[in-house]
Amino acid sequence: MTVIWLIVVLVVVAVLFVTAESLRENRCIGVSEYTIHSDKVKKDIRFAVIADLHSAEFGENNSRLIEKIDGQKPAFIIVAGDLILGKPGQRPDVAVDLINKLADKYKVYIGKGNHELRTSNDTELYGSLWKDLYEGTKEKALWLINEDIYIPEYNVRIYGLDMDRIYYKRFKKTYMDDRYIKETIGPAGSETYDILIAHNPDYFPEYADWGADLSLSGHVHGGMMILPFLGGIVSPAIKLFPRYYKGLYSIGDRKMIVSAGLGCHTIKIRVFNKPDLVMVKINGKR
Repeated sequence: MTVIWLIVVLVVVAVLFVTAESLRENRCIGVSEYTIHSDKVKKDIRFAVIADLHSAEFGENNSRLIEKIDGQKPAFIIVAGDLILGKPGQRPDVAVDLINKLADKYKVYIGKGNHELRTSNDTELYGSLWKDLYEGTKEKALWLINEDIYIPEYNVRIYGLDMDRIYYKRFKKTYMDDRYIKETIGPAGSETYDILIAHNPDYFPEYADWGADLSLSGHVHGGMMILPFLGGIVSPAIKLFPRYYKGLYSIGDRKMIVSAGLGCHTIKIRVFNKPDLVMVKINGKR
């Protein structure tokens, strides 16, 4: 009986700790900084990446988040998907307000995540959620939906990959044909530095094979809880200890940065895993 009670006490303590720590961390904003070098880039560049907002608010009208971004002085902002919470009855007002305020100060380039994908595919279930998000932000920010934009000042091209819903299945990674990305958004450039906004990091090898110099992803929320030596615990695809959960990853010269995201959906657990504002510096040609 003593052992049973000890186990019960330990479980209760663990639950209380996770709950309290999650409440605390979900109010914080961490900054993750990454530095990359490429001779393809004409001059040094520093930009912000936000992902998985899921309509979270940091201060009134996201004032703390905007202040944090302003303090980093980015050249522009890239959104790596999931601004909204894709559930019936939700509104995009928080995301629309944030994007428009940021776009008054910076160029903002947005790629779709699986929550934008599902709401755009099923208007019967989600109503006008996607339409209101898109229509409410398209005049100020640039949505890259299987499109790209060239920034000559840096010799950078940014692509937004709107992946099919089959690539967001739970429990397993669906096979992606090596022609899929090229057929969806065209070939990568050979002379430009190509940044690919691709929400799901599981397909980093496919992004690298396509030719992305830098892939930007989110989706995994840092694995909810990050443990020493083990990393993130679980992904939204219900995969334990996902390989790509947060940070900078490499395959040869190809890089991927995974944001741990700013918000959460459904289970709002964050332990040793603060909401993540990503800052990327690319040192250009010397």
